[in-house]
Amino acid sequence: MIEKQRTIAKEISFSGKGLHTGLNVNMTVKPQSDNFGIKFCRVDLEDAPCIAALAENVVDTSRGTTIGNAKGDKISTIEHLMAALYSCEIDNALVEIDAAEVPIMNGSASEYVASIKEAGTTELESDRVYFNIEEKVVYEDIDRGVKIEIYPDDKFTASINIDFNSTVVGRQFAEYTSNEQFCEEIASCRTFVFLHEIMPLINGGLIKGGDIDNAIVIVEKPLPNDELEKIREIFNKKNLSVCESGYLSNIDISNDNEVARHKLLDLIGDLALLGQRIKGRVFATRPGHKSNTEIGKIIRKTIKKSSSKPKFKYDINKTPIYDINQIKSILPHRPPFLLIDKIIHIDNKSVVGIKNVTMNEPFFVGHFPNEPVMPGVLQLEAMAQCGGILALHGIEDPELYSTYFARIDAVKFKRKVVPGDTLMFVLELTEPIRRGMVMMSAKSYVGDSLACEALLVAQVAKTK
Repeated sequence: MIEKQRTIAKEISFSGKGLHTGLNVNMTVKPQSDNFGIKFCRVDLEDAPCIAALAENVVDTSRGTTIGNAKGDKISTIEHLMAALYSCEIDNALVEIDAAEVPIMNGSASEYVASIKEAGTTELESDRVYFNIEEKVVYEDIDRGVKIEIYPDDKFTASINIDFNSTVVGRQFAEYTSNEQFCEEIASCRTFVFLHEIMPLINGGLIKGGDIDNAIVIVEKPLPNDELEKIREIFNKKNLSVCESGYLSNIDISNDNEVARHKLLDLIGDLALLGQRIKGRVFATRPGHKSNTEIGKIIRKTIKKSSSKPKFKYDINKTPIYDINQIKSILPHRPPFLLIDKIIHIDNKSVVGIKNVTMNEPFFVGHFPNEPVMPGVLQLEAMAQCGGILALHGIEDPELYSTYFARIDAVKFKRKVVPGDTLMFVLELTEPIRRGMVMMSAKSYVGDSLACEALLVAQVAKTK
């Protein structure tokens, strides 16, 4: 079953403190259209810069996940919100925020999940794209005992093992099996900190917005009364004590593996920075934000590389959708300026065409006599002719209409096209056709190699 991309049905807002900055933060999550992805916009800064929530934009992972741009604009502690958006099936949203840090709320993802579920989601027109893990992917930090492995599978699942050499936490295991299970069992698990880390963090200018009510505090050693009194003063909690289990009494531990579940929450939030969902089985040992985002960067490189390959395969034995005579009945072009030979795929949003490039092409006489290369402008023209087929597809009496270039943007030539090559053109609408204006992304391939890409805009007009 083909899944569609989704966005939030209506905008939702949150207010709270940043965990480390202590700043009061206002944040609004807004619906967006197909293929927008998740972007954070710093509305408190000049020009309101937007930063895509992608692994390659991660600039710091010291006490949370921080993304940034080349100018130094940053948004930190995004992992809980990203986990909530992922588990609630949100593919496209704009997060407007007036500070450098996402509010910590209650230290988990539960408030985000509850608000998103209350707002609901809207199905969009575009298909949701999954990246299939086809071979084992590994990130390992031997010195820290950290390892993440991802194996091929027909769905996304994740399991996590942690061992901090802690007599309180012990060894813990947690597993993600579905978005529904995440929302019910994992989203409410709060962030945690060891008591011996608190003072160094405070002295380092961090956890300014930390509150004893938004974190589980783990106490490894017996706590003298004077130290306990100091902790009570810092967090303004007169009745704080250390439970027999080894945790401060501020928060009830609802599950024996609460710490592992929160680590799993962070893992899901960080893997959401892949920009698309994956199908694969994740095994993680002692993961943290650095390892999560580093393996994310590895996969992002593979995604980018695979995105340069065509989505369609040309089967020479398969009967084309349109042969050359059918193409001539739609397009007004004629040899030597008819630059497509057949159409092998067409629907309401995309078209795929083929051109066999031979030494008999008239342009090779002068381009160039001793090194025949297909001119780039003719590649663009051939792609535009394919786009004309898409634009006129479904129109009654298409022979009475023509398509004319209105604009060409973002043109890139990746390789030479020479005699003997078979060009495959793949064009997709970037917006619905309105008032005869056709906006398309266009790519040409030789085999699996990208030869040319561009954004084309054309006008459909009735022939006089």
